[in-house]
Amino acid sequence: MSTPPQVAVRDAGTDHLPLPADRWNGRQELRADLRPAALLALALAGVGVPAGLVWWALAPRAEFRITEDGPQVIGSPSGELLVADDAVFVLVLAVVGLLGGVAAWLLRRHRGVVLVAALALGATAAGVVAWLVGELLGGGPSEEQLADVGGTVTTGLELGATAALAVAPFVAVLVYLLGVIINADDGLGRPDASSAGSF
Repeated sequence: MSTPPQVAVRDAGTDHLPLPADRWNGRQELRADLRPAALLALALAGVGVPAGLVWWALAPRAEFRITEDGPQVIGSPSGELLVADDAVFVLVLAVVGLLGGVAAWLLRRHRGVVLVAALALGATAAGVVAWLVGELLGGGPSEEQLADVGGTVTTGLELGATAALAVAPFVAVLVYLLGVIINADDGLGRPDASSAGSF
């Protein structure tokens, strides 16, 4: 009498334990996800440059004419001008987070813990880069410009609420988690671990 090949036999009292073949091979999966996760984080950090350019281009600023009595405002700028820089920055970072979350979810073979961590880190880096680029390009007037009577100067671009830097990672992770919630597969649609080493 022959026994069927590869029949898994459980010892008494171990019915609640998974078989070795059913266990999650975490280290191999995490290792396979490191490279694409790092690339995602770097790509998101790079997106901070155009995001900073968009912030610099869209944020409203006031113009002043330099007179002997000091700077005089040109026109009638809005009273919300002080918070407009922050509002535009938040909107730009929300778009960055949305696109980053969707891009991370589309990396089907690498969905998991490492990718979420890279998504949050990369989105945070994108916000910091956008902040630096925007303030670098939208610096306030120099001492020489303020001393030039008859000249025109523009107010500088400045982020008043640094808490706005949390918008991109929050939106990115939220979009990713919405994908997790609506996905019926416990494995998040990942193929088996044998093919996890490639995109």
